Amino acid sequence: YFFNEEAFDLLDIFRLSRKMIDQIHDSLFGKIIDENQMRIEIERLFPKPGSGKNSRLRIMEAGAIAYYHTQTEIPVVPFLLSDNGPEYKRITEEQGLCWIHEGRSYKKLKPVVPLYQDEVDSFLTRYWDYYEKLLLYKDNPSPEMAQSLSIEFDQIFSSHTMYDELNERIAKTSARKSELLLVLKYPELPLHNNMAELGARAQARKRDVSLHTITEEGTKSQDTFMTIAQTAKKLGVSVYKYIKDRISRKFEMPSLASLIPQIKTSPKIIFDSS
Repeated sequence: YFFNEEAFDLLDIFRLSRKMIDQIHDSLFGKIIDENQMRIEIERLFPKPGSGKNSRLRIMEAGAIAYYHTQTEIPVVPFLLSDNGPEYKRITEEQGLCWIHEGRSYKKLKPVVPLYQDEVDSFLTRYWDYYEKLLLYKDNPSPEMAQSLSIEFDQIFSSHTMYDELNERIAKTSARKSELLLVLKYPELPLHNNMAELGARAQARKRDVSLHTITEEGTKSQDTFMTIAQTAKKLGVSVYKYIKDRISRKFEMPSLASLIPQIKTSPKIIFDSS
């Protein structure tokens, strides 16, 4: 954790009280501290157990983000794709949004009037047709195509229908144009993080069944096997055969790491998973 000027700017943005910010400034300004030192500082600021839950989190976030931006051991990611979660907004300079996550908002519309149902179905067809054009752009980007897609976005998401709730949803998507079309600037950026979301849900389901781990070793073991299982699933590899191959030390199957650069997600996989 690093409490430099950026960290204190973040604390202001997070709306921590001025009194609390001043206390942190007096004790930590300009300092880099580790996890144990951070825990001690948090306990000093919040001596009552369980108090200031959100403030504790914001203080740690500010210090962690500031340290991440100043460290040189790993590259600082300039842009990131997310589902618009607020916890990601300060990590990178630019943030793209997931098209599948955005599309789910339209699926949540449940009109009972047949005319409105047709309006939603018709718009979703235009939505996914446009998505396929973005996939084509990623394979062969050009300034001309980027401009054309930007204009088409405005045309689609300025549409007006007979269904007011659909119109409101369209307006919200229109307001997110810069984030949804960040791919026009960075063609290497994915259009969705659906597989990451499904992986996170798998871990949540595991937690529902097994509750929490007891030891640090148990946590590492669980995380390792969940990572192997979800990565194998994304690559189309049988996790059972893969683990058997590794345990038996036959090593007849290629490593998952060597397969990752070869994978390319097709539109069919994306639509099915959504």
